[in-house]
Amino acid sequence: MRLAIMQPYLFPYIGYFQLMNAVDKFVVYDNIEYTKKGWINRNRILVNGKDQYITLPLRKDSDFLQIKDRYLAESWTEDKKKMRNRIIESYRKAPFFNEAFPIIDDCILFEDGNLFNFIHHSIRMLKGHFGLAAEIITASSVPADHELKAEQKVVSICKAIKATIYINAIGGLELYSKEHFANEGLELCFLKTNQIEYKQFDNNFIPFLSIVDVMMFNSKENISAMLNQYSLI
Repeated sequence: MRLAIMQPYLFPYIGYFQLMNAVDKFVVYDNIEYTKKGWINRNRILVNGKDQYITLPLRKDSDFLQIKDRYLAESWTEDKKKMRNRIIESYRKAPFFNEAFPIIDDCILFEDGNLFNFIHHSIRMLKGHFGLAAEIITASSVPADHELKAEQKVVSICKAIKATIYINAIGGLELYSKEHFANEGLELCFLKTNQIEYKQFDNNFIPFLSIVDVMMFNSKENISAMLNQYSLI
């Protein structure tokens, strides 16, 4: 049984969903500390030919709180309107705007101020839209040792779920040891996204933007094909 574990990301890039497509079960961390400079509450879209951030504003709180204990700022009531309008203005002339925007809009308008719940909902919505079969599991629901760190924590979750193969994004290549996983009875693989390029209006292509960008310029059929354009190493 194949397993992947990821942080919850706001409208993540295509590789996130490739990873989901490559496994049987996909664990989303809710019980790790929120990190400021990652992709948990922000991502990039195309605005006038350049990449620009869209961001979920967060309530001021301790930097040591876990993701599940962070909340959207009160300003989100107004900021969500700005995010919607920015996406509309940036992509209203995109070929698949009418197909993509209702899904994105449902995610933005989800009425839950908890950061994890908000992102978890959007991930599940997009998983359903793409027809992915992987079961999404919240990390804190897994009977593993959540006090462990890094590689040991991953191994503990894999064993609790009875996974035989753990697939990690390519960014973890320097972090995890195939030998260590093998000693624990697990096969470790890394997913590397193939070169994916598509027409973004008449601009020079900007790779690895949010899935919002992918959806605006590609049909569901094309996206389904993209979800298989990766290699395991």
